Amino acid sequence: MNILFYLTPKCDCAYLEDTDSLRQAIEKMEARRYSTIPLLSKNGNYIGTVTEGDLLWNIKNKYNLDLRKAEGIAITDIDRRKDYMPITIRSKMEDLIDLAMQQNFVPVCDDNGSFIGIVTRQDIIKYYYKLTTGNRKDSPR
Repeated sequence: MNILFYLTPKCDCAYLEDTDSLRQAIEKMEARRYSTIPLLSKNGNYIGTVTEGDLLWNIKNKYNLDLRKAEGIAITDIDRRKDYMPITIRSKMEDLIDLAMQQNFVPVCDDNGSFIGIVTRQDIIKYYYKLTTGNRKDSPR
């Protein structure tokens, strides 16, 4: 099964850019109520992921600040514990199982490393549920 059937495109994804500040990251994650969010370079390449824990532990251990001071801290100055591993558009759904067990979503990049969207754990589970129940309909949602 082609993963593009299950792709949430970049235009429908929340993400941070490497030019964003700590304050912008906190506000975007709070507004969307996300615990993890992709981090992209200015030209759209996938860098990694930022988690609530990354933000919290950096604020605690590196900065003695209030939220207004966070405006001057670049998101790329935040140490990240672990990045979500991306896949390419050539990957198959079968390639996603190991990643989905460890990640809420799987970032998808094109052949140039540019972020194009995500495949959610929920969509991967739905795909395999349909396979195991005999419902082979290819509609992801």
